[in-house]
Amino acid sequence: MRHFSVLFLLVALIMGCKKKEEKPTVIQEETKPDFIVAFGSCNMPQEPNPFWDDILAEQPDVWIWGGDIVYADTEDMDRLRSIYAMQDTVSDYAKLKTEVPIIGTWDDHDFGVNDGGASFAVKKESQQVFLDFMGVPQDSERRTREGVYASHDYQTEAGKLKVIILDTRYFRSDLVKDEDPNRRYKPNIADDATVLGDAQWAWLKNELTHSDADFNLIMSSIQFLSGEHGFESWGNFPKEVEKMENMIVQSEAKGVIILSGDRHISEFSKTNLPGLAYPLVDFTSSGLTHSYFSYSGEPNKYRVGDVVSDKSYGIINLNFKDKEADMKIMGDNGAVLQELKQTY
Repeated sequence: MRHFSVLFLLVALIMGCKKKEEKPTVIQEETKPDFIVAFGSCNMPQEPNPFWDDILAEQPDVWIWGGDIVYADTEDMDRLRSIYAMQDTVSDYAKLKTEVPIIGTWDDHDFGVNDGGASFAVKKESQQVFLDFMGVPQDSERRTREGVYASHDYQTEAGKLKVIILDTRYFRSDLVKDEDPNRRYKPNIADDATVLGDAQWAWLKNELTHSDADFNLIMSSIQFLSGEHGFESWGNFPKEVEKMENMIVQSEAKGVIILSGDRHISEFSKTNLPGLAYPLVDFTSSGLTHSYFSYSGEPNKYRVGDVVSDKSYGIINLNFKDKEADMKIMGDNGAVLQELKQTY
């Protein structure tokens, strides 16, 4: 009996000392967005281009130029072509071109003149050089239509995205100088003052009204919501701002987000429009190779978060099922400088 008790105790001790079997650790992979948009503006091929490797690492489904692809400011088309050609020699950008669709618009410095508009003498010639750089086929209707505006549809298994590219240069009326030395321009309130021109407005109305996309991104180049600073913006044409807001509401287009550049700062602006079921966001991303490093503040009643005055680019992760856009202002090495999530 004593031997049995000792044996029982030994077995119990051995069993008690046996290491419990550990459950395997389950690592949940981060869900990949349904569609990734990368965009940016204000770029000089002569300067270091620090972000193309980071942008490639994001694995975007499309890259959108927001204007000022190059700084040419010239009526010499050969010079303009040569500067565009310099951008194509930037190695990681050249790699991006082979892996990701590239679309976009121009702004004033690639258009050809600082703060330029409809009166620019060689805008037709400049348009063709721009379309060459963007790889637009010679038989495209964009080659014979005035202005560089266009739309692009992207259908996925999860949902659909429409990207509307505006031209805020070719048709834009003259800016009005402000007598205030602290402001460059004041509103042009003339009845015929325009940003887009009649033909582009009619085209935009058709694009929005007949869109069946889950998200509709509008690339504007110049800021739409922020207009108190006195530099270039839609705010210099208040009647055009009202027209755009009414058109977005009346079109009933889903998930409209405005993208902009130009300012050498990045920020989020947001407002609620009567009759629109979701907030209207203007995501400004600028600049890629240089920025407003001496920025000390400016008014923007629509601003959400802080202004980023460092060099940056923009990322928008779209989730069609949850109707969510995760918008990020990105710095070097994948640093998230500001973020705004919006459900639609």
